[in-house]
Amino acid sequence: MRKKLLSVSGLIILILSVMLAGCSSTKSIEKGTEDAEKKDELILALGSEPEAGFDPTTGWGRYGSPLFQSTLFKRDDQLNIVNDLAISYEVSEDGKVWTVKLRDDVKFSDGEPLTAADVKFTFDTATENGSVVDLNILDEIEALDDTTVIFTLKEVQSSFINTLTATGIVPKHAYDEDYAEKPIGSGPYQLVQWDRGQQLIVKVNPEYYDKVPYFKKLTFLYLNEDAAFAAAQAGTVDLTYIPATFSNQKISGMKLEAVETVDNRGIAYPYIKSGGFTEDGLPIGNDVTADLAIRQAIDIAVDRAALIDGVVEGYGSPAYTSVDGLPWWNPETVIEDADLEGARKLLKDAGWEDTDGDGILEKDSLNAEFTLYYPAEDTIRQSLAITVADMIKPIGINIKVEGASWDIIGNKMHSEAVLMGWGSHNPFEMYSIYASENGGVEYNNTGFYSNETVDGYFKQAIQAKSEEEAIEFWKKAQWDGTTGFSGKGDVAWTWLVNIDHLYLMKNDLDIGEQRLHVHGHGWPATDNIADWKWSK
Repeated sequence: MRKKLLSVSGLIILILSVMLAGCSSTKSIEKGTEDAEKKDELILALGSEPEAGFDPTTGWGRYGSPLFQSTLFKRDDQLNIVNDLAISYEVSEDGKVWTVKLRDDVKFSDGEPLTAADVKFTFDTATENGSVVDLNILDEIEALDDTTVIFTLKEVQSSFINTLTATGIVPKHAYDEDYAEKPIGSGPYQLVQWDRGQQLIVKVNPEYYDKVPYFKKLTFLYLNEDAAFAAAQAGTVDLTYIPATFSNQKISGMKLEAVETVDNRGIAYPYIKSGGFTEDGLPIGNDVTADLAIRQAIDIAVDRAALIDGVVEGYGSPAYTSVDGLPWWNPETVIEDADLEGARKLLKDAGWEDTDGDGILEKDSLNAEFTLYYPAEDTIRQSLAITVADMIKPIGINIKVEGASWDIIGNKMHSEAVLMGWGSHNPFEMYSIYASENGGVEYNNTGFYSNETVDGYFKQAIQAKSEEEAIEFWKKAQWDGTTGFSGKGDVAWTWLVNIDHLYLMKNDLDIGEQRLHVHGHGWPATDNIADWKWSK
């Protein structure tokens, strides 16, 4: 299989080389001229293609810069909320009315002004589309005048600021059924050409109101991992995302940059005992993983450092929650792991014993074993699942590892453990994963975790008047000294690793200060695209 992939990669590189050679046939072959011409262009291979296109109202831009559009607010390199299209905002005393003031000098790439009417249209359209942009909290949006938008919420939600940070604004006058393929926006770049399955070409938006990017043209190549690495070897890309398996291979003229992330992987457990069913008839609960001692034992027995070294070639960090390193993370959730003896004692004290000598513990005629599912096409999750099962076997818990399609996992995830991943710059994600009212809602809280105290902290965090005020309660939901959803408390998940994002790039390419990347490969690197430049 690898030989076939590489042969296809070689063909792609040959075609690219011919194309590039043809494009440059009329250029001077003198080095100085070549350098001058390449200075303001980049060829990138950042990973998967956005199949749904470039429409923010259906989810585009939530994992990285929307490129073609701008947002009302954005996060800086320290993850603080700062203005983008907005110049200020106020929240009413009851926390339900958000008044946002806009810049008056912004134009879309077609020269038309961006006004409050476009903002209202964007959020109305996103609400109607009902996609990954969840706007059920919105009651009404009003464009008071050209530079004032009023959002009225059904109830208080401090994390609504993240919705305003993640949703790119689209033009009311130029939005139609083809918008996702032919976007017009006020972002730093505008679309030139999109060849599905092959490449995306963009150029600088001459109407852009903020810092003008150094690179005037970007070409994104949609290549698989083998082809992207082959392109780097051939010198036909300036930057490419690579998996950890390629990280030890050196390429002349290129350097490796590892970016820390909250792109985490962990085990989501069925939290309650078996016997229940969803409205669709899917089984809920697992008698083994419903036992707190089982979850605690796994959590402290897992050797996270060994997982990082063995599975992701040392490029990662231990994970203890879904928000490690973010402003709302509680560092008290860090636990001592690789503690097999401690795990054995926990299990023994909880009544689990190996009564028949087969190496698998039992309790009340129940064997300490369960199935751990992972998506079959994901080699990292496969390796993590197998390695964790091997680590846990010596303490008497038998984890049966099984790869499956997401369709099958969707039917099993309420009654069997699943190796999943999360990670964003929005603290509301914790509510999605752990709030009891989200039990069984799509891929949120698949194990039906429930803790009244944690739910109470979520309510206080959401009803706070600002993100800063909410942070205290987000942290307490993780661990308040007595309870919480983390490994110090209920162990609703066993979080394993945060996976570094790895990029091979030309030695003299500077991609600026990369903030902590979110879940998803490639595109998060473009968050600060206007800061990219050649270092010499």
